[in-house]
Amino acid sequence: MGSGFDQTRLQRVAELCDRYVDSGKFPCAQVQLAHQGNVALRYTAGWADIESQTALPEDAIFRIYSMTKPLTSIGLMQLYEKGLLILEDPVQKYIPAFADPQVLVGGSYLNPVARPAQTELTIRDMLLHTSGLTYGFHYSTNLDKMYRYQKIAGAAEGADGTLEEKINQLAELPLLFDPGTAWNYSMSTDVCGRLIEVISGQGLDEYLQEHVLGPLGMDDTGFYVEKEKSHRFTSNYAITPQSPLTLIDPADDSPYLNPPLFLSGGGGLVSTVDDYQRFVNMLLNGGESEGNRIIGRHTLDFMTLNHLPGGATLNELGQSTFTETAMEGMGFGLGFSVLVNPAANAALGSVGEFAWGGAASTRFWVDPLEEITCVFMTQFMPSSHYPIRRELKAVVYQALK
Repeated sequence: MGSGFDQTRLQRVAELCDRYVDSGKFPCAQVQLAHQGNVALRYTAGWADIESQTALPEDAIFRIYSMTKPLTSIGLMQLYEKGLLILEDPVQKYIPAFADPQVLVGGSYLNPVARPAQTELTIRDMLLHTSGLTYGFHYSTNLDKMYRYQKIAGAAEGADGTLEEKINQLAELPLLFDPGTAWNYSMSTDVCGRLIEVISGQGLDEYLQEHVLGPLGMDDTGFYVEKEKSHRFTSNYAITPQSPLTLIDPADDSPYLNPPLFLSGGGGLVSTVDDYQRFVNMLLNGGESEGNRIIGRHTLDFMTLNHLPGGATLNELGQSTFTETAMEGMGFGLGFSVLVNPAANAALGSVGEFAWGGAASTRFWVDPLEEITCVFMTQFMPSSHYPIRRELKAVVYQALK
């Protein structure tokens, strides 16, 4: 077990987790590192709830926020594999509200000025975040402000309304740029979730359960925490002027304890380290898990190429000030970031490694070259505050034999 790592040097991963918890930066940390699907390190530290001094259980359930995106992207590409869509299909073919997209060119958030988009808005743009959509929490453009004003929000911000209602509302707003001409981290994957509903005829929760979560045995992953599992749920914390660890969503009184109205394919799931390990094992194994083929090998290879126009990297094409990864040397595929230049990225890693993270500082990556996977969970916002993800890369890769 764990033959690819020096076990002594691997303890630096545990020491990093301890530093974050003991210094009061994170409430908890749980990390699992595997080589060729075999667990090389599992480490758990800290509190599921600081106030009640509830220790983090091994089977803790976490809000994974944007680590939902790869699962939704796989779901949509399963429909692609059935010939039910092609990537260059215009989104309006399935969601008519997206007909005649407009691009914001001026005005205010109350009185925007827009022009017709010069390029077609496609399904590929949604998978790739080159759609021209945004997030209200970016706080960088008038379009972000329009999202906030109209309460068009992702899961982390508490959306009100069904997936169908919110996506139709979103479609009425202008785009930030012509589709396919820039990259902006956005609610695009929520649109992918709605596309799954329209094309499959199932609710997003039902579809993911039947075609992704169920076949993978991800029994603790879903859009809410079932009552009998609520004692395993974690509280969520944020840094504020009042405290470095302010309780913002208590485990015993959380919206996640009830089924949500808005099924967010971009950020709505809760999960565990063991469940997410099943997902990354499948990814490392070319789309197959214990005899169940979730996605075709060639399809997965295609999804994890850099699809940005002209082979650009995120920092060359990116519009937003925020993303769940460092943008230098990083490309983007259909649902994952893809490392194309480790030197430019200034962090240890391998070319072709694919990954993503969530708003509460969670992270996973799959490195096909070294055949390693890492799943990291905590519950701290915002994810951009501490460089834990880059520090984690250093302590993991330095332990490779």
